[in-house]
Amino acid sequence: MKVVVVYGSLWGNTAAVARAIAEGIGPEAQVLSTAEATGAPIADADLSHPSMRSSLDALPPGHGREAAFDTRVRGPFGSAAPKIAERLERAGYRVLGKPQGFIVKGKPGPLRDGELERAREWGEALARLMP
Repeated sequence: MKVVVVYGSLWGNTAAVARAIAEGIGPEAQVLSTAEATGAPIADADLSHPSMRSSLDALPPGHGREAAFDTRVRGPFGSAAPKIAERLERAGYRVLGKPQGFIVKGKPGPLRDGELERAREWGEALARLMP
């Protein structure tokens, strides 16, 4: 089974959640930034990575399974994870798990206490759902 956890991270919080999800899935999970996943050049600054939106726009049709996640600050900002899941479904991927959001304390973070453990547990749950 091949598993890739792709993330876009401005402050490093989403990258940490992606690594925790992959850890929960197991050793077969690979973690890639949007730059690594799309083949875009990688620079030192996270701002150089393509946005998740542009990465999804460039995604070729697929046939695997998907589970979307995001990091967010509590408030009126909404969640990107359901929209990411919808875009992946339109590209042909089938939903594996309900989209998840992980909470960050303020714009630059850090993550709320317990969120990395919750991400690991979600990764474990996704692994159990995989064929």
